Amino acid sequence: MRILITGGAGFIGSHLSERLLREGHELAILDDLNDFYSPDVKRANLEAVKAAGPVDFHYGDIRDAETVEKVFSAARPEVVFHLAARAGVRPSLEQPVLYEETNVRGTMLLLEAARRHGLRKFLFASSSSIYGIANQVPFSEEDHLNLPVSPYAATKIAGEKICFTWSHLYNIPAICLRFFTVYGARQRPDLAIHKFTRLIDAGKPIPFFGDGSAGRDYTFIDDIIEGLMAAFRYECRYEVFNLGNSHPVLLRDLVAELESVLGKRAILDRQPDQPGDVPITYADTSKAARLMGFRPQTPFPEGIRKFVEWYRQPVAARR
Repeated sequence: MRILITGGAGFIGSHLSERLLREGHELAILDDLNDFYSPDVKRANLEAVKAAGPVDFHYGDIRDAETVEKVFSAARPEVVFHLAARAGVRPSLEQPVLYEETNVRGTMLLLEAARRHGLRKFLFASSSSIYGIANQVPFSEEDHLNLPVSPYAATKIAGEKICFTWSHLYNIPAICLRFFTVYGARQRPDLAIHKFTRLIDAGKPIPFFGDGSAGRDYTFIDDIIEGLMAAFRYECRYEVFNLGNSHPVLLRDLVAELESVLGKRAILDRQPDQPGDVPITYADTSKAARLMGFRPQTPFPEGIRKFVEWYRQPVAARR
């Protein structure tokens, strides 16, 4: 099948690209290799993807309608995995308009191209951030999304609603996947597990927000890829699924686990809770299990061990 992945040079996108190539699909990637984090990291990810099979790489920005149309005309995708986005809660407070332009306008331009080219399926990468200040845990797909507490969360809610609208009006099957704090090999260097590992290993302080009681539903990359593949195979008009581990880990326990695996003590730079952060994320994955057979297999301690094993490899050998 002909598949286009936006953001395919990123953390999740590169792993998904490798999986699709191993399964024999014809793959195109659209990525602008922006400097949110080092473009060199993304180029290294692309090299790993190319080692798995042939890929048609398109350098460009999803905010540009002409670029999107050219890529669709060249790649003729049957399925799109839309992973490209401006990510992160805290950076979205600094550049909210950029987040709107990329995450909302970019998604709309892709769906318009999908409409013109008769796409068979559109899979949209959403986020657990959309639940905001939730009234109850675990978070269910049936919860009302009325209280986003960051521009990033608001743009992801908008993206989901736009997917529904285009699915309803133009018969484009669409699935929105709410990722819960994904980690593993190639994780973005700004995210907590990667950042904390690097700082603890170097004997430098780590930013420790609040009293350490904030919880995150850390989900290993292999499980997220299985969820994406399950959604790829699932047939529907429109659906939303949580992809998480369903076992929230407190900040203080994350630090303790990293200390244990690294064999080093963390130096805590205690800071107040940050605007835009939520106290907990916790996925109810019963719907994904029932309809798609999604069942995460990687316990948190095992995932941390695998991540540190990857981190300790020479940079040139990390894949």
